[in-house]
Amino acid sequence: MSEAVEYDVVVLGGGPAGENVVDRTRAAGLSTALVESELVGGECSYWACIPSKALLRPVLARADARRVPGLAGAVAGPLDAAAVFAHRDYWTGNWKDDGQVDWLESVGAHVYRGHGRLYGVRKVAVTSPEGEHHVLSARHAVVVATGTRAVIPDLPGIADARPWTSREATSAQEAPGRLLIVGGSVVAVEMATAWQALGSRVTLLVRGSGLLPRMEPFAGELVADALREAGAVVRTGVAVESVVRDGSTGPVTVVLEGGETLEGDELLMATGRTPRTEDIGLDTVGLTPGGWIAVDDSCRVPGIDWLYAVGDVNHRALLTHQGKYQARIAGSVIAARAAGNTPLDTGRWGAHVATADTEALPQAVFTDPEAASVGLTLAEAERAGHRVRAVDHDLGKVSGAGLYADGYRGRARMVVDLDREILLGATFVGPGAAELLHAATIAVAGEVPIARLWHAVPAFPTISEIWLRLLEAHRG
Repeated sequence: MSEAVEYDVVVLGGGPAGENVVDRTRAAGLSTALVESELVGGECSYWACIPSKALLRPVLARADARRVPGLAGAVAGPLDAAAVFAHRDYWTGNWKDDGQVDWLESVGAHVYRGHGRLYGVRKVAVTSPEGEHHVLSARHAVVVATGTRAVIPDLPGIADARPWTSREATSAQEAPGRLLIVGGSVVAVEMATAWQALGSRVTLLVRGSGLLPRMEPFAGELVADALREAGAVVRTGVAVESVVRDGSTGPVTVVLEGGETLEGDELLMATGRTPRTEDIGLDTVGLTPGGWIAVDDSCRVPGIDWLYAVGDVNHRALLTHQGKYQARIAGSVIAARAAGNTPLDTGRWGAHVATADTEALPQAVFTDPEAASVGLTLAEAERAGHRVRAVDHDLGKVSGAGLYADGYRGRARMVVDLDREILLGATFVGPGAAELLHAATIAVAGEVPIARLWHAVPAFPTISEIWLRLLEAHRG
């Protein structure tokens, strides 16, 4: 190994969370190195959030247009798949990270390409693609932001079947004739929405009783209904027993428990994520390789005062925007400690704790209809011991929704803490519903009293008038 190069902070992993740590530490004047083994920008930029939304935007725009009188006939035909793929490729930079690297270098960060491993206390060893070795030493902190990879269940025949994961599903250059999707969460339903509209015949196989199990039950029900109306087959309560691929490029056959078989041209396994920590040197600091990295609310690893973990790898909230939020929190903590500004502000909703991970977690699912939620569901609130009431309203009954689309179908719910008269959570399902989410996030994170929300007047005629209808229903 070469002699160690010293920095104030070393970040292991160059996805959105790692990049945001760099942004905060460099803004605080701390020298920072970032280590990335693949593309700088990470999973979100090239195989998840960005390409999936680029695929979905034309799908949702066409669906909305088909519900507008005077416009529906003009968009009756199929999507231009080649143009959709070109749009997706543009947004991924054609899977090149020059722009992301240029930005990091513009803020004074040093980028090391290669595989990084913790190398004992405050050190990271890097092996470049060319076989060169470097040791980076951190004066103040090492931050692990290596993210997750897709889980492939250990089923008979699965390796030879070469299934898609989210990476292949977001980067494919043509629509398979028949696409089998195993799973019922966000990746499964978004990719079912995209590929059904792009020409595939989609079959969704869900082990559980419904889609989107972490949201209110009606969210998954409305999305399932819409997928079926679009031509997809949605089957719940089924489990895959084995998989067989006919030759190297032939069709793939899924065998269900009970012996039923289904054939497709491609198989997408959307069955969860696992941390990318199996070979990053966790054993050198007393942690378990391959596991999630537990952290406190400041994203610091308990018992190791210089080690932090942000983003998916800490398992607090597997969402890009939450990883970036955690990075901002951790960056502020590192900067404050480096400057000797202690004690930290670690009270509830303090500047140095990631409280939103557990109390105001927002999520948007870009299906048709969109599903968006923040905070606790009714069931979660009840399990937590809160005295709550769910207030529901038909989102399609709001004038703005009727003007947005003929036959608008949707639903809204707010979960009210009856003791404190604040919102603990909110869910919206319907076309364009994701744009309602941030107002709800502010209400939940800000613990805005219901009485004050009465004075937040929604403009007429917008879909946001659903807030008035929910508040009226709560008052009776």
